Amino acid sequence: MKTEEQKLEQVLDKITAPDQNIAAETSAHVDILTKPPGSLGKLEDLVIRLAGMTGQARPRFDRRAVIVMAADHGVVAEGISAFPAEVTPQMVMNFLAGGAAVNVLARHARAEVICVDIGVNADLDHANLLSRNIRKGTANMAQGAAMTRDEAIQAILVGVDVVTAEVAKGTGLFVTGEMGIGNTTASAAVMSALTGIAPASAVGRGTGLDDAGVLRKAAVISQALSVNTPDPEDALDVLCKVGGLEIAGLTGVILAAAAHRCPVVVDGFISTAAALIARKLAPLSAAYMVASHTSHENGHAALLRELDLKPMLDLDMRLGEGTGGVLSLHLIDAACLILNEMATFASAGVSDGTNQASDSDSSEKEHSTGSSILTVSPIQGDGSR
Repeated sequence: MKTEEQKLEQVLDKITAPDQNIAAETSAHVDILTKPPGSLGKLEDLVIRLAGMTGQARPRFDRRAVIVMAADHGVVAEGISAFPAEVTPQMVMNFLAGGAAVNVLARHARAEVICVDIGVNADLDHANLLSRNIRKGTANMAQGAAMTRDEAIQAILVGVDVVTAEVAKGTGLFVTGEMGIGNTTASAAVMSALTGIAPASAVGRGTGLDDAGVLRKAAVISQALSVNTPDPEDALDVLCKVGGLEIAGLTGVILAAAAHRCPVVVDGFISTAAALIARKLAPLSAAYMVASHTSHENGHAALLRELDLKPMLDLDMRLGEGTGGVLSLHLIDAACLILNEMATFASAGVSDGTNQASDSDSSEKEHSTGSSILTVSPIQGDGSR
């Protein structure tokens, strides 16, 4: 019988590099669309990356899911949040009722919101809740380890299992989301432990702290790092000592998405802390990450630079939940629609600046990327799956 750590190793072993041949094929097709070369900028780069990730020269994502991991944090006892811990279970029920910001934005982006109780300190019951509670919130990391190493691995595997089940249903694109009062403190601690960036530079206002609250938050993180001495060379050690259960769950979401060759849209600060852990565990997983936006949280931009990820949006958001990630789905759709629906110079009878298009040129160019690829129908706009 496999141990939990062996199961995790199996997931890590399945992660391979994106298909550069397919990416090159898509790049060649992008270059013969009716536009000046490179004129769609980052949209072109994005769709070429998506092709390499999926191994499909004409990627499309009819089914997409936002995985919202919810958990509580014992460090809230240190007064590091402007909101009480009771808000975590209350917001979970709001997600399930469809009333949160991420629900509204997801409906508009044709994405399903999947809410997972991975460590909420409450007894929750709802037909649409995925109950995968590892423990009722982490311990207070300012006094000792947030959780055990085994619990951290179990939480990662919860994320793996959720993604694996969704892939079996046909989901091909994932967005990370989270809920947990105190989780910006845990994320800043993870960031400091893994990068060496001082807590004072990593912390932000989170739920709306004043200046004194931000200073206290940095001091609590410094204390947690001093008490636990997490090993920066061991991502699991950092995760279990100063991380959170939802951060671990999102780490699993990212790793499993990469293992299944599915793009994963990374939301804000908490999600990016999980992305950093995922990259430490499996460096190739970073190739499947798409950065959605730059959060207004103080350390997020630095975390994105650490991962060498360029965000698509900068809207001064700091809500979490997956909101920035869901907004970026519209740009992903735009990139894919351009690839799938835009005419080539040859098919439109437009001169590409070097040769006059002709019927014979059209036939040759239309089939240069393979007829089976060119018969893919466009993404439907009615939300059908």
